[in-house]
Amino acid sequence: MNSVKPVIVGLGEVLWDVFPDGPRFGGAPANYACHAAGLGADAHMVSAVGRDELGEKALQALADRRVNTNSIQQSEHPTGAVYIKLDSDGKASYEFLENTAWDHIHWSTDLERLASQTSAVCFGTLGQRSDESKQTIRRFVDATPASCLRIFDINLRPPFYDDSTILGSLEIANILKLNDDELPIVAALVGIHGTDCEIMHLLAKRFDLQLVALTRGPRGALLVRGAEVSDHPGISAAVVDTVGAGDAFTASLTLGLLSGHELDAINARATRVAAYVCSQSGATPALAKELLD
Repeated sequence: MNSVKPVIVGLGEVLWDVFPDGPRFGGAPANYACHAAGLGADAHMVSAVGRDELGEKALQALADRRVNTNSIQQSEHPTGAVYIKLDSDGKASYEFLENTAWDHIHWSTDLERLASQTSAVCFGTLGQRSDESKQTIRRFVDATPASCLRIFDINLRPPFYDDSTILGSLEIANILKLNDDELPIVAALVGIHGTDCEIMHLLAKRFDLQLVALTRGPRGALLVRGAEVSDHPGISAAVVDTVGAGDAFTASLTLGLLSGHELDAINARATRVAAYVCSQSGATPALAKELLD
């Protein structure tokens, strides 16, 4: 990696994950930014929080994880929250509060300045559930340099997405990351069929994507970049919960791509990082030292 740290931006929702045993800081783009910072990036978060106790705690949680919070707006709307239930396998289901602070991210010259300096930005569908934040997210992505990795980590959370949000995001992205529940939804939307690998190749061709990444839980991950394919079978982990594992994978993938590493090495490391997060409680545990080498 270059001596100058890459500027990596999480773009979208900041919220609290309310587990059966209490609240923990979360939101997919925020998790991504925390893991990017933990892996050595100059990580920033673009979002909004309320002028309330959870908002102050969210800003502190990000700062504690070395994420720059200068681009987080403060709103009269409440800080976001999601209520999480875990099944017997540790897999999560979610119930989101609506009309929260991150639904009201507005455009500014400060965001335009940050976008112009960004090496990689990650955004999803949930942060675009309101028109106001959707417009700001699209504008930010459009304002990044041509060399920027524009990562659409689709993160489908029913009912907070629609076909136009998915298609519009694919049009502005150059990297797509999804999981094995989301791949068939996207394939059906655009009318393509085949094996996972075939669908990924077709998506890359249809939307001019540099890379498509598929995470498959305990079955590892599949990366497609042009004619290159990397298929990692996964790493055994004692799962505590799966929250944040996909975001950790995406953060590690981002750093690997920016560093110019081989695709198999990128996949192996990202899979290791995700497996470690699955073995810990919460979305953004401190990463083990051996994962940082």
